[in-house]
Amino acid sequence: MTGDQSAGSEDGSERRDVVVPLRVYKAVTVFSTLFAVVSVVAGFILVDVATQRASAPASEIDVPVGIAGIACILAGTVVYAFSTRFRTEEMGKSKDDAT
Repeated sequence: MTGDQSAGSEDGSERRDVVVPLRVYKAVTVFSTLFAVVSVVAGFILVDVATQRASAPASEIDVPVGIAGIACILAGTVVYAFSTRFRTEEMGKSKDDAT
């Protein structure tokens, strides 16, 4: 695996794309999306359980379950965000790399 650095984005931050073979790209895309979706749905279910379908008064909210739900949602978001860094050689360079 090799990493490409792309500089010159609009906000000045650098984007690092990881060039991988097509087979690896497909596996990363499928499994990271699956994990992200399951994690976010599970997180919302946990938040729903912790707040008793948003009907519990503040004193009856199950805080540890609510925090676990929010952590699941964040984990799914982070996994999906990092999976977008992968690309194949056939995908070409991003528009920021064009010179």
